[in-house]
Amino acid sequence: MLSADVAPQAVPRARSLLSPRPLFVVLVLIPTLLAAIYYLLIAAPIYVSEARFIVRAPNQPAPIGINSVLQSVGIGGVGEGDTNVYAVHAYIMSRDAVADLEQKHDLRAILARPQLDFLARFPRPFERDQFEDLYREYPRFVTVGYDSLTGISELRVRAFRPTDAAELANALLTGGEAIVNRLNDQAAKDAVGEAYRQVGEAQTRVVTAEAALTDFRNREQVVDPTRSSLASLDLIGKLEAQIDTLRADRNALAASAPDSPQLAVLDRQISAFEAQLGLERGKIAGDNASLAAKIGEYERLTIERDFAAKELTAVSASLEEAREEARRKRLYLERVVNPNVPDTPLLPMRLFSIAMVFVTTLLIYGTAVLIIAGLKEHGQSEL
Repeated sequence: MLSADVAPQAVPRARSLLSPRPLFVVLVLIPTLLAAIYYLLIAAPIYVSEARFIVRAPNQPAPIGINSVLQSVGIGGVGEGDTNVYAVHAYIMSRDAVADLEQKHDLRAILARPQLDFLARFPRPFERDQFEDLYREYPRFVTVGYDSLTGISELRVRAFRPTDAAELANALLTGGEAIVNRLNDQAAKDAVGEAYRQVGEAQTRVVTAEAALTDFRNREQVVDPTRSSLASLDLIGKLEAQIDTLRADRNALAASAPDSPQLAVLDRQISAFEAQLGLERGKIAGDNASLAAKIGEYERLTIERDFAAKELTAVSASLEEAREEARRKRLYLERVVNPNVPDTPLLPMRLFSIAMVFVTTLLIYGTAVLIIAGLKEHGQSEL
């Protein structure tokens, strides 16, 4: 009997809570009042420091034309300059950036300065004071965007003190410059390193060829066998001419005086010259010790030396070209607008936020009233 008495009393009470006036108070007035208390009395002022920068090579023009327009609507491809910009953006929003700011600028202390604003500071009541939670909340304080039409990136840093916001923005730009320099160093290492290796190998080949040529000269005791062969050929020519002269003289003497004792003298002279001629010809060709064999080895060593020298000249030119290419493609992070020290807080927009809470709760209230009215109408139609 007691439960039967309570049930009829609960129905009017529930209906009274769902009547428009109490529902308006619960769904609209109370949330708006709480929002007004927070934004007018509790919410800490937030200062925003803005900076703008570009990442490009010295001779790279700003992106203009139809390609930039297509990129801005997602049709065009991503260029090399855009890739480098996005690399800087990736660092700014990365764990590495958070770790750098925490280590060098005490990021946690900066984000925990307002003691009363428990909803804006870090950590909030429902958050842990750990690195992963800090990284997850980091985008609340730091944002970066890119305009493909102008090629300019915009960095926005929020903090509870104006100097803190400017300090963090400067630190992030400095870290971005370090990333660009690291990319430059890696690109130069990749481009120039191979050229340096080729130059080193070519220098080694030149030294080896020169050493082999020097060993040959010391071993054979001849500086240039080609020149030595020319001297031997000249001597052979003179010996042959002298032999021809002696033979002509002997023939003439034999014709005029066959019994002359000078014929024997001429015969001995001709024999001596012919022996000397044979020796000189043996020096030029005949065995491995001849000048012909030495000339062959000397020319081979000379060709190897000349080829190594030409290769060294070519790879040295390639090294200079690689250096020039690396200098031409070197990237720079240029600050178009340095981080400012804001003199007035931009956030929170107190009246606008209160108005947004009121409008949102009013829409929720209107939706709830329509649903309740529909349910009542549906219940009456069933009765």
